[in-house]
Amino acid sequence: MQSTSIQSTRAVNIYMEANPNPNSLKFVANFMLLPDGVSLDFPNVEEASNSPLAQELFKLDFVDRVFFMANFVTVTKKEDIDWIEVRDKVKEIIKNYLEAGKRVVEEINDANEINENDSETVKKIKGILDEYIRPAVEQDGGAITFHSFENGILKVLLQGSCSGCPSSTVTLKAGIENLMKRMLPEVQSVEAEGV
Repeated sequence: MQSTSIQSTRAVNIYMEANPNPNSLKFVANFMLLPDGVSLDFPNVEEASNSPLAQELFKLDFVDRVFFMANFVTVTKKEDIDWIEVRDKVKEIIKNYLEAGKRVVEEINDANEINENDSETVKKIKGILDEYIRPAVEQDGGAITFHSFENGILKVLLQGSCSGCPSSTVTLKAGIENLMKRMLPEVQSVEAEGV
């Protein structure tokens, strides 16, 4: 567990990046917000008790989900509002928050971290997720996290912009499942949990 805070003397630059989910927008900072490979997904304000920044963003009535990873925040909005109307407000909140040197999150746990109780297959799965799949998913403002592996079925959690994205099912089956089956024959199917 780590505590993450930003130095208040740092110049903060934020730029926005679209991703495949039309309801999500990626707000990229000029420095790391979380350690490499760690992601935090907050599907609602109740689950954001660990993140003062996510709580700030959820005060905006159009915010549906908040996700942190590496040097970016992905915000998912409700469908009935256009990004053009609200994106600058979200950017300003994130920028002001980071410039104040406040903590992004209180403590961090990494679900993809390999531990000694993992089977050899699970260790290999986590390694493939980390090395081959996570970077591509991260580019689109999301994350993929290991959930479970049983009877040839790999279950993963899709977070950030991937959660609720219209193209996530295609990406899961055509991309991730094919890669996993090719690299690790023990994997027969890949399914998303909690989407």
